[in-house]
Amino acid sequence: MLQQLASNVSPVSKDASITVSGLSKTYRIYTREHQPTTAAEAVIKKMKRSGPKKVVEQFQALHDVSFEVNWGEVVGIIGRNGAGKSTLLKIINRITAPTTGRLELGGRVGSLLEVGTGFHPELTGRENIYLNGTLLGMRRREIKERFDAIVDFAGTEKFLDTQVKRYSTGMYIRLAFAVAAHLDSEILVVDEVLAVGDSDFQAKCLRKMREVARDGRTVLLVSHQLQTVSDLCTSALYMDAGRLVLHGTVEEAMEEYKRSFARAAPILKEASARPGTGELRFLEVEVANDITKPGEEVIVEFSIGANPSFGNRYHISGFVNDENGMVIAQCDSRVIDFWLDPSTENEGRLVLRTPWLKPGAYTVDMMIHAGGHPTDIWEQACHFQVLPVTPYPHPTTPDGTDRGAVFPDFDYSQR
Repeated sequence: MLQQLASNVSPVSKDASITVSGLSKTYRIYTREHQPTTAAEAVIKKMKRSGPKKVVEQFQALHDVSFEVNWGEVVGIIGRNGAGKSTLLKIINRITAPTTGRLELGGRVGSLLEVGTGFHPELTGRENIYLNGTLLGMRRREIKERFDAIVDFAGTEKFLDTQVKRYSTGMYIRLAFAVAAHLDSEILVVDEVLAVGDSDFQAKCLRKMREVARDGRTVLLVSHQLQTVSDLCTSALYMDAGRLVLHGTVEEAMEEYKRSFARAAPILKEASARPGTGELRFLEVEVANDITKPGEEVIVEFSIGANPSFGNRYHISGFVNDENGMVIAQCDSRVIDFWLDPSTENEGRLVLRTPWLKPGAYTVDMMIHAGGHPTDIWEQACHFQVLPVTPYPHPTTPDGTDRGAVFPDFDYSQR
């Protein structure tokens, strides 16, 4: 694989930092025919030693992708789940090799892809900083010159000599981004993992990425947060089903992204068309009242099919998005210790009481998580409208309520 990858990666001209030509990636997926549906059937097949026949299927994660990125650009890569965004970044970061096509890089790549990538869990934070710098071809003296800036940015000084496997997800992300942004790489690649950090850290990351671009380096950013892409990026790629549909302005890519949901909505009602491993699927998702007012409850009702052979309990997540694609609220059932049993069909509801949503159009993404991976991802499973009325007892001029993403339930009082 390393030889194959090396043959597909070359230095680029002075004008471009990244040139991708006819890039495709195909995976072979092994499935089994006639899987046993009961424990008794599985035992009988085992005794007969006649297991199900393996079947090889081809899955094309990327298909004939071509584009060029100039130095100093911040390029957003947007698209729905399964569009091939993360696969493209892994090829650019040389984690995996392309099946066909050519990738030309103008410099070293620093990346923050997914939690766990690039750090050795048994090494300390200090050791991982030096390890990453060494892998980028830097001398120990060069790493040492940047060491204090990395630690200060990450805010993990107290835990530098602790193994990173003991870090919280937030600590891990902070240190990983600090390392990627401060070490001597000409191209910075960042996946959706920035959503893990708190708002202060995200703001710090955005400022750092702008600084990186001003220095003439290149930034590639994958994000479902369209506001982040709009604020940061100078151009964007829109991808769908492994194909590059559009390479243009951020506004053009965002409009194409929004239109794709309207086109896909009828298709996604079919469970087999949605991303996820498929062991557990939503049967139906709908909002109880698709027209509501600020301050009223939003109730999402759902049903999930049974899978008695799937032994693990599972949890669900709901994401409320505004019309710009920004996630206003995440409702993960784990934080309230709500779990479901796969042995029976389940019906339930998600009730969103606060924050008070401002007037506008909203969508809800629903996901099932089991065994550490998503079994069903239903983007824009339902939608609702919030009417343009104020939830407060005393209306005022527009400048009294036009700031912020939500209406807060607040009060003032004298002490």
